[in-house]
Amino acid sequence: MTRTVLPPANPGGALGRLRQQAAPLSPTLQRVAEHVIRHAETVVHQTITELATSAGVSEATITRLCRKLGFAGFHAFKIALASDVASREALPADDGNLDPTARLVRHTCRTLEDTAQLAHPAVLESVAQAIARAPRVNLTGQGNSGLVAQYFAHRLMRIGITAIAYTDPHIAAVSVSTLPRGGVVIGVSSSGSTIDTVQHLRLAQTHGHYTVALTHRASSPITRYASAVLFSAAQEDPLTDAVLSTLSSQTLMLELLYAAVLARRPEAHAMLRVTAESVVEKKY
Repeated sequence: MTRTVLPPANPGGALGRLRQQAAPLSPTLQRVAEHVIRHAETVVHQTITELATSAGVSEATITRLCRKLGFAGFHAFKIALASDVASREALPADDGNLDPTARLVRHTCRTLEDTAQLAHPAVLESVAQAIARAPRVNLTGQGNSGLVAQYFAHRLMRIGITAIAYTDPHIAAVSVSTLPRGGVVIGVSSSGSTIDTVQHLRLAQTHGHYTVALTHRASSPITRYASAVLFSAAQEDPLTDAVLSTLSSQTLMLELLYAAVLARRPEAHAMLRVTAESVVEKKY
């Protein structure tokens, strides 16, 4: 009977496994392992697509290496790798004397400024045009990205656009498959590698819908299935819950898109008044 022997539970983390298990690996996997060891601080922020490109291998090779090392997949490997990276991107020296509040505000402001630089007017106009004439807009996202998707769906509803955000991947898939012709599907994923969100855009593309990806990663799986890509500037660390910059960046890009949509719908301002009046009795 064949038995698979996994590496010890935590022999120094991801880097420890790479070093200890390198010898029996194939030459290709050894090359990837050496690349990761040399560039660990960069790899911890890369998508599987970006790592595959920088290492000169396929995504399947990356997955194979991770499983050889005893990890369920690349994401699990990257979390372990993040634990090994002792000196993750430090704040600039002039931030060192700031109190936590001032540091957070400064970092968020920088992120918003960087996001503004990523806004491409022609892309925003193209997406806004598709949204303005769509019979329905579906938004999909998981975790924090799902919250952003719900926020933007609410913004669109206030100006009379039928928009629904789905955080349940099964319901999202069903909705995409029944979306009327001319529909728009927006996938929100900072990493661009969230499996469910990528699959939703791929399904939408198969059905001929206009697809939009909001992501931090230009080289990520989700961009393959996007008619248009909007970029956020924030970069999440897989081991922290510091998501303010990411949420702020995504929200700003969607607000810029909202402004472009608003300009294409003359009736929007009247709808804002109607929707505002609809909740008057809900407030004291």
